Amino acid sequence: MYGDDDLLALSGLQHIAYCERQWALIHIEQVWLESADTVRGAHFHERVDTEGYVTRKGVRAERSLRLVSRRLGIFGVADIVEFGDGGIVPVEYKVGKPKVEDWDRIQVAAQALCLEEMEGAHIPMGALFYGETRRREHFEITADLRKRVGELANRMHDLFRATNLPPAIANGKCRKCSLLDICLPELRGRDVESYWNEVYGDAGEH
Repeated sequence: MYGDDDLLALSGLQHIAYCERQWALIHIEQVWLESADTVRGAHFHERVDTEGYVTRKGVRAERSLRLVSRRLGIFGVADIVEFGDGGIVPVEYKVGKPKVEDWDRIQVAAQALCLEEMEGAHIPMGALFYGETRRREHFEITADLRKRVGELANRMHDLFRATNLPPAIANGKCRKCSLLDICLPELRGRDVESYWNEVYGDAGEH
């Protein structure tokens, strides 16, 4: 069981699932740059980030509910958690559209595992609401998702203890990363001066 000083941000699970170096830059080096996508996401979340609750059709919806799992060593805030006859359902709001990869589902699954530990209840389902499609996607919190959350949480703690940045590896994900200009995956195995001159030419001398 992890103590207060050892808890890591639940939101980091989505980052580390996308790229370990991105996670380390944000959560170890404390580096963050705004992009068009992150700004849109911040504005989108303003509607649901106010603490409180609403009740409708027998469902109590808690907004900005604080979460913690001492077993996994993570903490965070759920956009909305619905409590009703159908059980407990964490709901995460995303500004874009559904993704093929499990990055968003991993985040909600982690919220479900926190809630199970906090509430002593089994949570079989989660939901994602996408601003681009204006539709809610329900999905099962499967055994594979639970295992993946545990593996990623362990990896976060391993990297945090090591404090070293994982190596930069250039791939298709880099184009969409707001930290591309800081990460510089093209530099792997090369010296900075050669890379600078290749990109900027004679301007690099200044």
